[in-house]
Amino acid sequence: MKHLESREMETELFKITDENRNRPDALAALKKAGRILRDGGLVAFPTETVYGLGGDALNPESSRKIYAAKGRPSDNPLIVHICRWEDLAPIVREIPETARKLGAAFWPGPLTMILEKSDKVPKETTGGLSTVAVRMPSDRTALSLIREAGGYVAAPSANASGRPSPTLAKHVKEDLSGKIEMILDGGQACIGLESTIVDLTEAVPTILRPGYITKEMLSGILGEVETDRAILPEGSDAPPKAPGMKYRHYAPKAELTIIAGDEAAVVKRINELVQKAEGKGLRSGVIATDATAGSYGTALVKSAGDRAKEEEAARELYRILREFDGENVDVIYSEAFEENGFGQAVMNRLLKAAGHRMEYVR
Repeated sequence: MKHLESREMETELFKITDENRNRPDALAALKKAGRILRDGGLVAFPTETVYGLGGDALNPESSRKIYAAKGRPSDNPLIVHICRWEDLAPIVREIPETARKLGAAFWPGPLTMILEKSDKVPKETTGGLSTVAVRMPSDRTALSLIREAGGYVAAPSANASGRPSPTLAKHVKEDLSGKIEMILDGGQACIGLESTIVDLTEAVPTILRPGYITKEMLSGILGEVETDRAILPEGSDAPPKAPGMKYRHYAPKAELTIIAGDEAAVVKRINELVQKAEGKGLRSGVIATDATAGSYGTALVKSAGDRAKEEEAARELYRILREFDGENVDVIYSEAFEENGFGQAVMNRLLKAAGHRMEYVR
């Protein structure tokens, strides 16, 4: 599949909040957004994870437009978003018991399930694969938009391919203004990292992307669950199980390196690297936590919050990476985070952003 050339257009922005969502102008904006999607156009919208770039999931031309607007490789599958459980059956060959259990436990919410697709879903949406990724978001604006659009909205993150995902409407505007018809501004995404993806076509359910729904949570519902080795730090050379897993994601403009180890050793090593960079005339950025943010001297330091609260790091990570882009740092050094529970998702995104550059210190 070849990308279509994106034409320049005027991008309309409308803010929808809990305070105004039932006002006539907000309801009219949602209807207009749904009409744009039904007519084959593109609308960016908030979800609880990150902002999505929506198109009609059942329209091959809409999916081509998504790839073109993002500059996204066309073998990188799109996630189909639905707003009702009964809308799942028409787009998959069958609904296994594993999907029924996970849907009952985690939908609406930040979980994407991979199932065998039906002929209703074009391969332009699935990146040429015979499977389809499906999720039901919990964000009220997202659910309303999907309903207005006819029930099936294909939506990757609403950013230029490879860049940090958008957690604010202004991030979407930075990347996609002039390339899409409309942006619905729902404020800051409350989770800040993309959904967990679990492949249910395997004999054992397999996590292809970690997220807010952790392996422990999935195992509590299904029993045995595996994590694909390609997404783990020690498995960065393993072959990916899905085409989208092979691409660089979430990357800032500056080179990012993660430093892992005991806190004191990490602080010492990052300060050494900052001094070396400054000696070369380079400007350094540091991703720290509240406990260590004051330990880095002359570097431009940004805190991801309380180390014990992985939700804070998840919510702030992409914002921090985008801010560093705007502040023209040349190199970024980040403290590592826990690699279990929700922390695994934070580290997964950091590792991708860093191109798997990570140094262990003692």
